[in-house]
Amino acid sequence: MKIAIIGCGNMGMAFARSFLQYDLVKKEDLLLIEKSQERSETLKSAREGVVVSTINAQIADYELIILSVKPQDFAALKEELGAVIQPQQVVLSIMAGIPISKIQGTLNHRLVVRAMPNTPAMLGMGITGFTAAAEVDASKLRKVENLINATGRSVYLEDEGMIDAVTALSGSGPAYFYYLVKHMIEAGKQMGFDEGMASLLVKQTMLGSYHLINNAEKSLDDLIKAVASKGGTTEAALRTFEESQLPDGLINGILAAERRAKELSK
Repeated sequence: MKIAIIGCGNMGMAFARSFLQYDLVKKEDLLLIEKSQERSETLKSAREGVVVSTINAQIADYELIILSVKPQDFAALKEELGAVIQPQQVVLSIMAGIPISKIQGTLNHRLVVRAMPNTPAMLGMGITGFTAAAEVDASKLRKVENLINATGRSVYLEDEGMIDAVTALSGSGPAYFYYLVKHMIEAGKQMGFDEGMASLLVKQTMLGSYHLINNAEKSLDDLIKAVASKGGTTEAALRTFEESQLPDGLINGILAAERRAKELSK
């Protein structure tokens, strides 16, 4: 398959490297379009594909075009991409907030798949929610799904409106996780650990807890109860979290992210 990626930041290159790693595309069939001269030179040195700085007629030779630019930069693609895109090409958008209908209207192009990955895709451990325009047939959609799965796992959503929820929950989710880890490390430092030791304790705790969630045949409530003995230290922490309204703050924050995603789509 010949693939063109417009916008070669972290997510664009996460996709590119995953495709190369699993031999889903040859380097000579991977077109990397990056307008930043500095970034473009770095990509050329890495030799991970054919690197160009502008959209031109050669993009018409590629089966799949991945849009990995910032949402606010999408409008600028209208003239360049709209002039060369071919009816049979599939466009895969990983831009936050921009609906399929807007992409179709801007580019005057029908075959659009919209996806929301997250940054663990850079390690092949991402989760991506995706959906597609009605005009994308099952064969083309399966090809796109196979490519997405090279970056981790994926879920297909019939309702495009749920992509905004994916954006808020898993797309932004790594930042919530890092935020929690950061403040747990800070608590460790306040108790007397140096940063390195606090970081080791917290990170290994998170890693082990993740594996328990995935492998233990228990609910999250049961797992919590297994740690929080009555009248003990964990119970004291959990009570303080509740009193500080941490659960409400976390849920409300995620819902705020969903609202912002919906605002971006208008």
